[in-house]
Amino acid sequence: MIITHDIPSLLLAAARNNAEWCDAVCRAHGLTGTFTADAWSSARRTPPLYPDAVTLTRGGTPEAALAAGIDTRSPGCTVKDSFAALDLGPEGFEVLFEAQWIHRPAGAAPVTAGPSPQWSQVAGAGELAEWEAAWGGGEEAAGLFRPSLLTAETLFLTGRVEGRIAAGAVAHRSGSVVGVSNLFAHDDAPVGAVWAGVLTAVAARWPGLPVVGYESGGDLDAALRAGFTTLGPLRIWIRTGGDASAGR
Repeated sequence: MIITHDIPSLLLAAARNNAEWCDAVCRAHGLTGTFTADAWSSARRTPPLYPDAVTLTRGGTPEAALAAGIDTRSPGCTVKDSFAALDLGPEGFEVLFEAQWIHRPAGAAPVTAGPSPQWSQVAGAGELAEWEAAWGGGEEAAGLFRPSLLTAETLFLTGRVEGRIAAGAVAHRSGSVVGVSNLFAHDDAPVGAVWAGVLTAVAARWPGLPVVGYESGGDLDAALRAGFTTLGPLRIWIRTGGDASAGR
C-alpha cells in the first residue's frame, strides 16, 4: 500500500534530511555545525562540495544574518537555499545552479530496468576509499567521506559489474524520510538499473519510509523515470569569486 504524505511537510523533511547529512559530513571532519529553527550552518569552511548553510524554512533567517554566520572570506563559500526564496546577491553571492527536490513514496511499485549491478553495502574504511575513488571518476580517494560516516543511519551502496565498482549512492535516514545523494553510474551501469538497485536496498533497510533527494538536468530526468516526482525548487548560491563547489 502506498503511503501518501502532505507535500509541504515532505519538502521540509527533505531539506532537514539534507542538512543533517551535511552536518554528519562536517562532524566527520571535526567541524561543529549549528541548527536553528530556520537553518543549519557552519561557522568554519566546510569540506569540498558541501555547503556552509542550508535553509530549513521558507523566509526564516534574513539573508544578512545567514551570511554573517558563515565564513564568507574563504573561497568556495556556498549556501543551499532550500526553497529558492533568498536574494543573496547583496551579500556578494551569485547563483551557481538550480535543482528540484524529488520524492518517491514508500510502497511504490519497483522500477522496471535492465540488468542491474551486484549491490552491497560498504563495510569498512578500505571499501569506503574504493567507493570514493569510483565516485570521483577513478581519482585516488581524498578522504572526503570518513569511516565515521558508516553508521546504522547511513548506507554507502556499491554496485559492481564483473567485480568493478560501476555505480553507487549514499542513503541517509533522518526523521521520517531517507535521503539519497551522491548517486553515480558509469558507462556499463544504466542509470535506470542503478536507481532500481538503490531503491531496492533502501526499501529493504527502511521499509515504509519515502525517499527524497534533489537532482537537476539529465539526472533529474532519470530520477523522474525511476518513479520520483518533484516537490519544489532549490537554489545553490556561491560567494562571488569563490570556486565552483557546492554540496550534495
